[in-house]
Amino acid sequence: MKLALFDCDGTLVDSGGLIHEVMARTFEAFALDRPELSATKGIIGLTLDIAIARLLGRDHVDDQALAMTAHYKAIFAGVRAEAGFQELLFPGIAAMMQTLSGRDELLIGAVTGKSRRGLTHIAETHGFNRMFFVSRTADDCPSKPHPAMVTECCSETGIDPRDTVVIGDAIYDMQMAKAAGAAAIGVAWGYAGVPDLVEAGADYIARTPADIIEWMEHYHA
Repeated sequence: MKLALFDCDGTLVDSGGLIHEVMARTFEAFALDRPELSATKGIIGLTLDIAIARLLGRDHVDDQALAMTAHYKAIFAGVRAEAGFQELLFPGIAAMMQTLSGRDELLIGAVTGKSRRGLTHIAETHGFNRMFFVSRTADDCPSKPHPAMVTECCSETGIDPRDTVVIGDAIYDMQMAKAAGAAAIGVAWGYAGVPDLVEAGADYIARTPADIIEWMEHYHA
């Protein structure tokens, strides 16, 4: 039995525009300049409080970062409900997930910097509830790249990290996988550059969701 653990933002769903808009409005609410889109994309995958602290140029979460985190969470659903800010699946993701979920020798899970509520919304919206056998969120574990999300999923399923692969678009996903002793697939359609994913430890770069299916076929051979 093998375990495939998927990141969410930038890997399954294209949420960069939404996250950036909520982040920008949060900064404006605290009389701060809106961050650049590239800066926001660079922190996607981290736990929210740490992400905001990074954008503030701080190496720790202080009271302001905590206050901004609370504001971000308070306005997120309202922004998501506006036209143009829905978290849509990347092309080919639905078919890939359907294919992988039909394999008896493979369990699928999620490891995400989203909150549990955020992951539940994505899973319910896109029909992933029955596919995710296990999951860990920012509410459950330390922020990526700490390996806890992976190791806890492995412990819960009884699957060794050596039989586990993490699929993600961020350097934090690759670093987390390597720290846990799992394989790492970087996706080229997300928010980090391919060279950065390779440098962070990616064992393979998927250019399309179909590439993940092909890699898994070889992985399970």
